[in-house]
Amino acid sequence: MPSTLTEWLQHLEGIHPKTIQLGLDRVLSVKKALGIEQRVPVFIVGGTNGKGSTCAMLERILRCAGYRVGTYTSPHLLAYNERVRINGEAASDEALCQGFAEVERARGDTALTYFEFGTLGAWQVFERAELDVIVLEVGLGGRLDAVNAFDADCAIVTSIDLDHMDYLGDTREAIGREKAGIFRAGRPAIVGDPVPPASLVEYAQSIGAVLKVSGVDFGFGGDRQQWGYWRREPHRLVKRGGLGYPALRGANQLLNASAVITALDSMSDRVPVSVGDIRLGLATVELPGRFQVMPGRPAVIFDVAHNPHAASVLNENLSNMGFFPETWAVMGMLRDKDIAGVLQRLKGRIDHWMLCDLGGPRGASADDIAALIAASGIPGTVATFASPLDAWRATRERVGTDDRIVVFGSFLTVADVMRDYVKSPLPSKG
Repeated sequence: MPSTLTEWLQHLEGIHPKTIQLGLDRVLSVKKALGIEQRVPVFIVGGTNGKGSTCAMLERILRCAGYRVGTYTSPHLLAYNERVRINGEAASDEALCQGFAEVERARGDTALTYFEFGTLGAWQVFERAELDVIVLEVGLGGRLDAVNAFDADCAIVTSIDLDHMDYLGDTREAIGREKAGIFRAGRPAIVGDPVPPASLVEYAQSIGAVLKVSGVDFGFGGDRQQWGYWRREPHRLVKRGGLGYPALRGANQLLNASAVITALDSMSDRVPVSVGDIRLGLATVELPGRFQVMPGRPAVIFDVAHNPHAASVLNENLSNMGFFPETWAVMGMLRDKDIAGVLQRLKGRIDHWMLCDLGGPRGASADDIAALIAASGIPGTVATFASPLDAWRATRERVGTDDRIVVFGSFLTVADVMRDYVKSPLPSKG
């Protein structure tokens, strides 16, 4: 067997001929061979955007309440270990290797995909960690995603929009049905999207899930200083006022936070948390790469926005930052994303497009993105580069002290630039 984490990850990449192949048969058979049983409450989080933020808030509030929490998310930014966290700390190489070895012994001739193997490996890590609660993030869709081999005691769908259409369908209705697959009969199904597709609502009702929808069953309101949460219960309205804004930046975070509070309230009989735990958790939550504004001048923002819905949120967040003479975008994307849709959502917000190639078969070329910008009449200067690092370093040389740089478009783009930023934080004219 492989002996290091690097060797294991290379092994995972070579087992299955496809990077993505949806379906539960393979992972369920290996899960059974491993003898996996769910012994603690499990939250499962799906949706188009906002999954990572929602998982981070859940994890942090539960930790503030004194619970030992295991959290599985994807993809990672800088190291695979980030995907598997025990009480907020990335799992060690040794723990991951041990979990992978157990999966390898159990799988026999079953060819698991990279994500399926990683999901089962994460659960094996959790098995030895003496946890009180587990938070799992769906990788793609929901109904046929490997995470759905586990049963959600409480499921959250954050938002539904067009993404991964080759796998999930090309309408919100089709995608909504796939997302709804994580719901379970008689258990809480929390929907953070205030306008969910009818397919999602109908499925939840058909199986008898305890459906709660943002804006109907719960919601929020507030001013610049604080916000308040509300939830409808039979014969009464529950309110929590005077809440501080989440530490995660962005106009959409109250949608995520209110869904998280609703989920926790729905599980209060098994994992009770106090209002104080919620306040402290929201005030101290962290998540790299989600509208992450770095200190210093010029301003540097990291955001893993990679679909039109996320780009719309990014545009709104940039608008709310105040005045900057010029905005520079370091952007690289994958070919299977709606690149034209992302560009349209940011039209007029970017002054300088610093476009980069992304390697691998899925990477879009900078020239292709530049052609879309030209064809769409999107304003701004355009320059192309062979890699995210080349684009970033050229931007550092050209940016003004009072300008801002937004690095976005793919986890790969953000990760490459973030690694360089950590070594040398301030752009050259800061």
